[in-house]
Amino acid sequence: MANLEVEKIVNLVPQILNIPYQRIWTSYDSEADVLYLNFKRPSHADDSELTKDDIIIRYENGEVIGITILNASKKGLEHSN
Repeated sequence: MANLEVEKIVNLVPQILNIPYQRIWTSYDSEADVLYLNFKRPSHADDSELTKDDIIIRYENGEVIGITILNASKKGLEHSN
């Protein structure tokens, strides 16, 4: 079972390396089904925008400092079938 979990994570490596941020902090709220990705700590967003895909892009001084993915568990399902 541990090998399966490690394999899932290793399969993400190419995608993670393509993200243009050197540090990424994540947390997932399973009750709300929201995934938080932060690219700066501490972060103090002064602006944000909600995309048509239920993603909130957070900005600080015009720089993207994080994204919030609503309905996270449903993302990518259309590509996995």
